[in-house]
Amino acid sequence: MEPRYHINLFWSQRDESWVADVPDLKSCAAFGDTPEEALAEARLAIEGWLETALANDLPIPEPRYRPAIYAAG
Repeated sequence: MEPRYHINLFWSQRDESWVADVPDLKSCAAFGDTPEEALAEARLAIEGWLETALANDLPIPEPRYRPAIYAAG
């Protein structure tokens, strides 16, 4: 099973676009005019990042980033 990496999705006023970044993969990010487009581009960026790492015998980090979980009490 391919690892699943967390993707942060946010609007960048400076770039005037949606940004999707992958905290576990250094410098892995993508942009889009819509949230859906940014996420689709991020998935392609993850695939490219992993392929490049494999081709160059670089270590591939395990997914680590987990958002905080809040319990209702």
